Amino acid sequence: MQEFQNNFLNFVIENEILRFGEFTLKSGRISPYFFNAGLFNTGEKLLFLARCYAEAIAQSNLSYDVLFGPAYKGIPLVAATAMALASEHGINKPFCFNRKEAKIHGEGGVIVGAELTGDVLIIDDVITAGTAIREAVEILDSCGAHLNGIAVAMDRQERGTGKLSAIQEIEENYQITIVNIINLQNIIDYLQAANDSKLRQHLDSVTAYREEYGA
Repeated sequence: MQEFQNNFLNFVIENEILRFGEFTLKSGRISPYFFNAGLFNTGEKLLFLARCYAEAIAQSNLSYDVLFGPAYKGIPLVAATAMALASEHGINKPFCFNRKEAKIHGEGGVIVGAELTGDVLIIDDVITAGTAIREAVEILDSCGAHLNGIAVAMDRQERGTGKLSAIQEIEENYQITIVNIINLQNIIDYLQAANDSKLRQHLDSVTAYREEYGA
């Protein structure tokens, strides 16, 4: 596990963005952990998240021309990540996002910011069913742009209705790489190495969940 991933886990656990217990998911599964990216809700937290996105992207060596944030959650993520890439890594890339409804006055259209063209890296929080990504790809296609990668905060590494996870299905369907800050295996590794007995008590349930539902 990279240092930035360990720091990320320290941060999300301390701020209760990642919690352990029993949580009912939309799928009906009872998960022993829950990651709530909506709790990156202060300037300090968003800055930290953006720096972690930037580190993961920089280390991935992905090639892209523009960053795109799907509305609405992707809007602050893409703006903050673009700033972090520039300030922390000297990578100055244009970014844009979409409106949910087309603007019919002024400049018009659904895209705000830079021109959506060339190879695109999407910034999103998590991927569950993949619906938001398919919608984003339709927007890219309409602009003549090409999806070249996606960056997410967390990969649950969890099967959907088939053998693959939503992320694996997207990677396979679009022939792209999805970069994550952390994944479920990182959480398991973190719990195994934890000195805190309160944290270590969740190791068995998280490991069992991975064994039952892991992709």
